[in-house]
Amino acid sequence: MLTKVLSAAHFGLETIPVEVEVNVAKKGFPGFSIIGLPNKAVEEAKERVRTALVNSGIDFPEAKIIVNLAPADIPKEGSCYDLPIAIGILNSLGLTRLPAEKSFFYGELSLDGSLRHTKGVFLLALAAGALQVKNLFVPALSANEAAVIKKVNIYPVKHLQQLLAHLLQTEPIQKLSPADRAKPQSSLEAEFDFREILGQDQAKRALEIAAAGGHNLLMQGPPGSGKTMLARALPGILPDLNDQESLEVTKIYSVTGNIPPGGSLITKRPFRAIHHTATRAGLIGGGAPPHPGEISLAHCGVLFLDELPEFSRSDLEALRQPLEDGTVSLSRASGSVTFPAQFTLIAAANPCPCGFLTDPQKECHCTPRQIQNYQSRLSGPLLDRIDLHINVPAVPVERIIPNRISSQTKPPRAESSKQIKKRVLVARRRQTKRFAKLPLHTNAEMKNKHIEKFCVLSDPAYQLLKQAMNSYHLSTRAFFRLIKVSRTIADLADNEKIDHSHVAEALQYRLRVPEK
Repeated sequence: MLTKVLSAAHFGLETIPVEVEVNVAKKGFPGFSIIGLPNKAVEEAKERVRTALVNSGIDFPEAKIIVNLAPADIPKEGSCYDLPIAIGILNSLGLTRLPAEKSFFYGELSLDGSLRHTKGVFLLALAAGALQVKNLFVPALSANEAAVIKKVNIYPVKHLQQLLAHLLQTEPIQKLSPADRAKPQSSLEAEFDFREILGQDQAKRALEIAAAGGHNLLMQGPPGSGKTMLARALPGILPDLNDQESLEVTKIYSVTGNIPPGGSLITKRPFRAIHHTATRAGLIGGGAPPHPGEISLAHCGVLFLDELPEFSRSDLEALRQPLEDGTVSLSRASGSVTFPAQFTLIAAANPCPCGFLTDPQKECHCTPRQIQNYQSRLSGPLLDRIDLHINVPAVPVERIIPNRISSQTKPPRAESSKQIKKRVLVARRRQTKRFAKLPLHTNAEMKNKHIEKFCVLSDPAYQLLKQAMNSYHLSTRAFFRLIKVSRTIADLADNEKIDHSHVAEALQYRLRVPEK
């Protein structure tokens, strides 16, 4: 008997309906075959399904079973086809009845018949709504991902026997009611508060600008100056994800399996800290079929690269197109996939191999050639795409000892992350209003046509910018990025027009670390 069960495959962030055709024939040699371009994980479904049925009290048939995953020209991967294959076998044996309404079956079976947390349920629910699929049968541990999608009946399945009882209408499964979208968090969890960071006022200001406008930032300074601490304090001043951003981020995290069991809509901006030994596929994305990399997992959030010159030169150059376009396109023989990658790059680097080139207290022992080779690992085109460049000097001992030991002459208490975040939110609200009718969220995303419309320079600001272009021989890209940074500084000052003071501050963030 032939049974057709509806499931789905994910290619990039696109969900494609898959018809799981199960034929159980008593004639012929007993066997169990899966066809339709399955990968190893799908092939292993034969043993998981067989054992799960037996441990659920169901006799596995001694028959010729053929499972076809149609369309057959699309690669199938993962363990999500366990449940539809099992239901197809049971229906072919006459042990259950499929729902009359169009339904998706999706999930991995454990050997005892229970269902495991399975990635990609959120994308499945989005596709179900678009394809007018009425019911969605998914693992109970993954059901919360789909609960935010309305007009689809979500049935959380804990065990295969529970699903059989539901399909036979002896003990219905209680469907999930459409959950309200998760409310934005009042504050983001950060490893450090800006109040805990001693000194570094310029670096804090640069991070505030980066958070307000989504600008890329490079911090250079000696070891121990606080570069990593500053970067890890950044999430505390970032605004929350809006509804559209939350959907985009949740799609990426669902398809990669980064939503934990019981998790739902992601409301916090991602912060991804990457080690310099990461592979190209891990950083940019790749594989067969292609999967999102860290730059996509940082979408709408922050990608932090510590010890930037230690990364492979080719890997850093691969960041150039995503930094410019906000997307990454991966072309393979099986097809081309585009993933969103609109992230804020925060990078940290030492000025030289030993790290003490700019330290006034410790002597640098690197030769000029070593320094040149080390700094040349960061190409000009890559540095040109980074809006803010700052030096992070070592903190003077006078800024440390009075604050920690002496009860006299304490320096004024630094601003907290909460105080800085208030200004960031005001600037972001101005940008939201400005780009209300455009597919933009921050000033950093503006193209040249948007700059001409939204970045009005006063005459002194224009003259200063023109003089800087001639004096420092800045590229055209740097010119427009300077204007975007100036626009953000003006937003933080609650000014609609860009003044010369805003341009002057933006210019100081184009400085490079001096050579030895």
